[in-house]
Amino acid sequence: MKKIVIIALSCFFVLSSCSTNDSNSGTPQKVRYLWHLISVTGGVAGVDEQFSLNTVVWAFDDATKTLVVDNKNTDDTIEDGLDSGSYGYTVADIDGNTYLTVEGNEFGSFEISQNILTINQNLKSTGSGTDGFIYSYQVEAVAVE
Repeated sequence: MKKIVIIALSCFFVLSSCSTNDSNSGTPQKVRYLWHLISVTGGVAGVDEQFSLNTVVWAFDDATKTLVVDNKNTDDTIEDGLDSGSYGYTVADIDGNTYLTVEGNEFGSFEISQNILTINQNLKSTGSGTDGFIYSYQVEAVAVE
């Protein structure tokens, strides 16, 4: 019995310590996740581009299924994904893989591991390819009032 109580209390303390409450107001904060493009690799030409944070930022709004892209890259010769703007998106789980579709066009398979989002255009729901790009994004959590 003592073991069960210790496990229950441990779980309570672990889960309760992950609060997003604002200590001043007592109201929960909303968190917005920004995905910063950090690299693009692949393609026919063997692209290998690295990006500074805030150059290309993606923000997904699950409620409206809208992807907002803020692309500050001014060099059109560098592959950076999507131009600035708002895009409709969907996500599909097919045979254990997750695919991102933007404005009705499948963008590729994606996975999130720790704080990195990787989108692989070589893996699509219709099969594999070799000429696509692999985009890597680093997450930033931002509190929203």
